[in-house]
Amino acid sequence: MELVENKNLLDSVDARTRLAGSNKMEILLFSLGTREIFGINVFKVREVGRTPHITKTPNMPRGVEGLISLRGNVIPVLSLAPFMQLDAPAGLGKTMMVAEYSKRTLGFLVHDVDRIIRVDWERVKAPESVLATNQGLITAVIELESGGLVSILDVEQILANAFGEAMIVDISPARVDPDTSVFFVDDSIVARRKIAEVLDKLGVRHKHATNGMEAWTRLQGIAAHAVQMGQNIRQDIRLILVDAEMPEMDGYVLTKNIKSDPRFEGVPVVMHSSLSSEANRAMGKSVGVDAYVAKFDAEALADTLRPLIER
Repeated sequence: MELVENKNLLDSVDARTRLAGSNKMEILLFSLGTREIFGINVFKVREVGRTPHITKTPNMPRGVEGLISLRGNVIPVLSLAPFMQLDAPAGLGKTMMVAEYSKRTLGFLVHDVDRIIRVDWERVKAPESVLATNQGLITAVIELESGGLVSILDVEQILANAFGEAMIVDISPARVDPDTSVFFVDDSIVARRKIAEVLDKLGVRHKHATNGMEAWTRLQGIAAHAVQMGQNIRQDIRLILVDAEMPEMDGYVLTKNIKSDPRFEGVPVVMHSSLSSEANRAMGKSVGVDAYVAKFDAEALADTLRPLIER
């Protein structure tokens, strides 16, 4: 595979630890042959280059073009345009992004890769309902300084559409106080559904939010109520589970806010992210997370949560 010479991309990946807790993200912009601009977190992109020969395989879902061999590994290749219900123009698919999600490496065929932008998570907004009708495949929208919009793809939903959702194995209930609960936050519909399923099997009550700012607002309200009632917040919230990438406030800043607020003393924070590299684990540790779990391994998630929520 012929790599695109893009020093900015390489520098961005090397500098990821400097962004931890800064509430900033770096987005690689690309197109699918239409006027719409799409984006993907550059931390998830391993390389960009010309598309190599793809081996067609039978009975693949729509949008899965086949398999390639990349440095001794066989990985699936997905064409993003069909998932977004876009007509593929001539030349679409000549460029491939290699990305890593939840310990899985994949190739994504796109029309063209543009540039990297750095934005504050505060500018990353949840999509309006008019933009969220595309099967829930847009997880966030960024307004550029030029006035254009960038649609951030919910890759977890795309993978679920392509390969189906993994069945959750039998998980034995945890020994938990029936009055306590887990608070979790994730901007992906698929992730929220799977997290809730794991917590239900553990037998623990749960509350959730869909982005970091919403989570912090709700948690502050819960903490204020606990203080007013003369209670410890651990009587209500036993553990907080956070995603790393979220609109308006990322999981790193949310964790820093929680850990710096004495009202949450003793409440463990677990980061649950599709960013599974050691660098991202180090980023989580730098802001004080008590554990880090890569998406989506239901058994690993349950095993991590169980000792932290049991009596």
